[in-house]
Amino acid sequence: MSFSDITLTCKDCTQPFVFTAGEQEFYQQRGLMNQPGRCQSCRGARRASGGSGGGGYAGSGGGYGGGQREMFSATCSQCGQEARVPFQPRGDKPVYCSSCFETKRPARY
Repeated sequence: MSFSDITLTCKDCTQPFVFTAGEQEFYQQRGLMNQPGRCQSCRGARRASGGSGGGGYAGSGGGYGGGQREMFSATCSQCGQEARVPFQPRGDKPVYCSSCFETKRPARY
């Protein structure tokens, strides 16, 4: 497929910017379907400020330093103490407190 430069308008600063043929090929190779909505400087500023939605990066929807993680209470399947876990327990698998979990998991080298 042949690409040619396209002029787009940044949705933040409303300035025109060029979506180059090379960038379009890069997007296609990685399966990215949407054209960028922001110019390069606005994308950089958004990433620097910790904003989400910057093009499908790992930090776009949370995780990777995205703030406080929601924790859930459960009863440890081994010792019966309260366990605070970062997932909603479903009841079909055992849940362990931090101490019991450390004894269950394989040693790291």
